[in-house]
Amino acid sequence: MELGSVVEFLEHKTILVTGVTGFLGKVFVEKMLRVQPNVKKLYLLLRAADIESATIRFHNEVLGKELFRIFKEKWSTHDLNSFISEKITLVPGDITREDLGLKDYSNLKQEMCNDLDLIINSAAMTKFHERYDAALGINTLGALHIVNFAKKCIKLKVLVHVSTAYVSLERQGLILENSYQIGETLNGESNLNIDVEKNLVEQEMNKLKAEGASEKEITVAMKDLGINRTMDIFLALHAQGKLPYLLGDPKSVLDVIPVDMVVNAMIVAMVSHARQPSATNIYQVGSSLRNPITLRNVLDYNFHYFTKNPWINNDGKCIKIEKVTILNNLDSFHKHMEKIQYLSPSKVCSKHHFSYQFNIFDLTLTQLFWHYLIIPGRE
Repeated sequence: MELGSVVEFLEHKTILVTGVTGFLGKVFVEKMLRVQPNVKKLYLLLRAADIESATIRFHNEVLGKELFRIFKEKWSTHDLNSFISEKITLVPGDITREDLGLKDYSNLKQEMCNDLDLIINSAAMTKFHERYDAALGINTLGALHIVNFAKKCIKLKVLVHVSTAYVSLERQGLILENSYQIGETLNGESNLNIDVEKNLVEQEMNKLKAEGASEKEITVAMKDLGINRTMDIFLALHAQGKLPYLLGDPKSVLDVIPVDMVVNAMIVAMVSHARQPSATNIYQVGSSLRNPITLRNVLDYNFHYFTKNPWINNDGKCIKIEKVTILNNLDSFHKHMEKIQYLSPSKVCSKHHFSYQFNIFDLTLTQLFWHYLIIPGRE
């Protein structure tokens, strides 16, 4: 598809974007304003109580970022403000609520339902060690609310939902990109029922409140509930000096995609689908065949980046990191654990930088490290 035809298609289009304070959402908004200034309108949904709060969030967390430097250099201050005022409408709402939390903005809601051509849903919890109630509300129920809202938009051409694409549990070998029906799970062992998950969260919350748990205790409990259903991200742990060892195959091929390539793929897929509508198209952006990157590569890149740009801790100090030692089989992992099991917890955490939040001395050591395993065999 020619670049010119894509840019031309976007002219005079009205687009709703969620997740605009997130990494992907910001890049999408910046590119849209830069490459197609004749877009008619961008409605940007921000979690906020009112327009004033939404405006503050937009300027602090979106427009004020370095990402928009090149875009802003093309404009004088007056012209930039006029352009932003003309092209952007901030929508204070909440994706976790029905109708995106717009019941107090009925006129704005109706305007959007009448005018929207495209919806981009990039709102998501991307921290894997997150409160389960919050993650369920945004990643699951939020997607449902977006779909229900889209059904009310009379001239909508495309709804684009963005998601990660690497969940495969412990499966190995060739993994086909099959669609899943509602309730179907990856391992096929049990049905996934969202109402059951909602009830689980509600019961746990009621129990904690009945016990007089503090807000901090509730947060910890909700995070523990979530980590049993997800896995944490090892790159951030490495940057924080909390990942000296990793169980995995150093030659495993990962799909690590630059964010601008993801945004380009989103835009092209959006245009392609709008011109040739179909019920559902699934596009996966990957690099493992054309430009493969291994687990060892990723950890090395991570080391070099955070050596030059160290993570700053809560005390304002730079965290010095070391290269990750990859334990490439369970035997080497068990030998390593045998070597450190006689050390006191304080020495282990000091010498090996383990974090207590992962209960490293629980009986589920192997399972814990398996969470960080990049499953070999994905060719």
